[in-house]
Amino acid sequence: MAARATWKGFLKISLVTIPIKVFPATESSASISFNQLHADCQTRIQQRKWCPSCAREVPNSEIVKGYEFEKGRYVLLSDEDFENVRPASTRVIDLVQFADGSSIDPMYVDRTYYLAPDGAGVNAYAVLREGMKRKVGVGKLALYGREYLVAVRPYAHGLVMHTLHHAGEIRSIDVVDELNSVPTIVSAAEVKLARQVISVFERPLDLADFTDEYRAGLQRIIEAKIAGEETVGVAPVAPAPVVDLLTALKKSLEEVSATRKRSVKVVAPAAAKRRRA
Repeated sequence: MAARATWKGFLKISLVTIPIKVFPATESSASISFNQLHADCQTRIQQRKWCPSCAREVPNSEIVKGYEFEKGRYVLLSDEDFENVRPASTRVIDLVQFADGSSIDPMYVDRTYYLAPDGAGVNAYAVLREGMKRKVGVGKLALYGREYLVAVRPYAHGLVMHTLHHAGEIRSIDVVDELNSVPTIVSAAEVKLARQVISVFERPLDLADFTDEYRAGLQRIIEAKIAGEETVGVAPVAPAPVVDLLTALKKSLEEVSATRKRSVKVVAPAAAKRRRA
């Protein structure tokens, strides 16, 4: 089934403007959603807005937005206040800076979208895609009354757009006090062993090799319940005993070595038979 664009707009670089279509790059329907029900009658639970001070339900007409500037003290903002700063939706992705393609830290990426040419912009789109190889363009997008920080980069035979978090939204790693106890100087022998263990598992990465076992398990249970079948849970796995790092690294290498030897023994007879033939 062909993908459907969620909105149309323009990709702008200086005086170059290309009409584009925007498609979500992720599939939200892939997740399993649930409703909260009353166990006795299986009726969906309603979420009501309740004022504990007045002890009554509050209609939307009586609800205002407030910013807590001190504990228990609020400044109220009206709809007009929000309108005064709300940007007009231009649907223009305005790229104002380019940098090396590896410049964007994954920490900043929020959502990803595919950009496709819309109508007459096909050739200009292709030229821009080629010109942006190994580069990333950064700019802003005003849409639905909000302003987004975005990055656009080539991907396969097209372009993708990432909405980004602003720097002020990223918490500093220094706020994690537990990291202050992590040593900066470690044993060279342990590091060497760690690198050996890591190298054993190193291979080209394909994220398609990883599946969501939790979702698949839930789906099996749902289908079994619909069919009136009995469901069987997975036996819990006992946590591994905590051992010192050096012992754990050595045991890891021993297990990998033993596994490889077993694999060679299985393959060897067949290989020997081919040589005799």
